[in-house]
Amino acid sequence: MIRVLLADDEDLIRVAVAALLDLEPDIEVVAHAADGPTAVTAALSHRPDVAVVDLEMPGLDGIAVAAELARARPECAVVVLTGHGRPGHLRQALTAGARGFLPKGSPGWALADVIRRVHGGGRYVDPSLAADALTLPPCPLTPRELETLRLAEVGAPVAVIARRVHLSTGTVRNHLSAAVQKLGASDRAEAVRTARDNGWL
Repeated sequence: MIRVLLADDEDLIRVAVAALLDLEPDIEVVAHAADGPTAVTAALSHRPDVAVVDLEMPGLDGIAVAAELARARPECAVVVLTGHGRPGHLRQALTAGARGFLPKGSPGWALADVIRRVHGGGRYVDPSLAADALTLPPCPLTPRELETLRLAEVGAPVAVIARRVHLSTGTVRNHLSAAVQKLGASDRAEAVRTARDNGWL
């Protein structure tokens, strides 16, 4: 039997996926989690062979869970499910150690097949997302622009960012303005979204 952990903050989806997987003769759902930290704790205590985690969860998202399990339980293969996957998410998930990346809109039988594949040592990436990821443009931002944009993402004021990166407030403003301009964004929030969607943050 392939022992599976399901992690999704939407109860209805988690229960429905568990019911589908329980119909498979070689798959057993051994634990559920409604957020990222609980998923990591459940993986450590229940020792599943495969963890199926939602991309967007409270506490830790699916990518952070994949990274934590790659460190703490590398023998547990992680499959990331997403309702609206973007090529940047795919790149981040694979870099974090996920072995599968699947949209929630996939056919019902697909998840069981992916679970079997990653349990056997293989990988699975949704073909359309893989094609999009291959055509992503390179990041146009400098390392400093990325660093200041990453700090701006969490809402840090310019003065705080300047102290953290040891630059003047004027230089930080210039880096943020350059990032907004290079990404064709209307403001910092849109620049952060664009960089995040493309996997640059």
